[in-house]
Amino acid sequence: MSGGGDARLHAPATLRNREPLAGVLDGLLGRGAAGGPAPVLLEVAAGSGEHAAFFAARYPAWEWWPSDPSAEARASIAAWTAGLPNVRPPLALDAAAGPFPTGPLDAVLCVNMAHIAPWAATEGLVRGAGAALRAGAPLVLYGPWLRAGVETAASNLAFDAALRARDGRWGLRSLDALAAVGAAAGFGPPAVTELPANNVAVVLRAGAQPSSSR
Repeated sequence: MSGGGDARLHAPATLRNREPLAGVLDGLLGRGAAGGPAPVLLEVAAGSGEHAAFFAARYPAWEWWPSDPSAEARASIAAWTAGLPNVRPPLALDAAAGPFPTGPLDAVLCVNMAHIAPWAATEGLVRGAGAALRAGAPLVLYGPWLRAGVETAASNLAFDAALRARDGRWGLRSLDALAAVGAAAGFGPPAVTELPANNVAVVLRAGAQPSSSR
């Protein structure tokens, strides 16, 4: 955190991953201004707010809605995004507990949450997004994932072990498990884009009707 009463937190990973992630989002969100009501993107677990500030400036046609369960993080988000006209005040949202906004939302983004939170947070994210997104809209997740038939990098295996040592509820997640939760919430199969540092962007499209077990 910066001194002098500055509420802004700093997460070094945001500077490394924002450009690769922007390459994916450019294809989903577009860059130009558009007429009519601004589409709304909900960012779940927005953390320091550095991504919200960067992406809201990059996509001025979109209304950015950052959220985080931490009051400290929400203060940081507000500080980083101050003066940006297309950013809503940060929402207090716990992905595991909800409640999610009722929507309709035009996109949901969640960066680096699944492996540093209980699995219930990812389940809640997918269910909440599935209920709030308009048909065809994307849920975008970024981070390291375990994939069947794809060798896991040694660095990711070590990272997984370190996470589980810190908290037994944490750890790298299976993309197959995410796909199953997504299907139950009405999403199509995940589309995966390889990104640097053994991370991927995973895009799930809302549309299919959820199962009766939802």
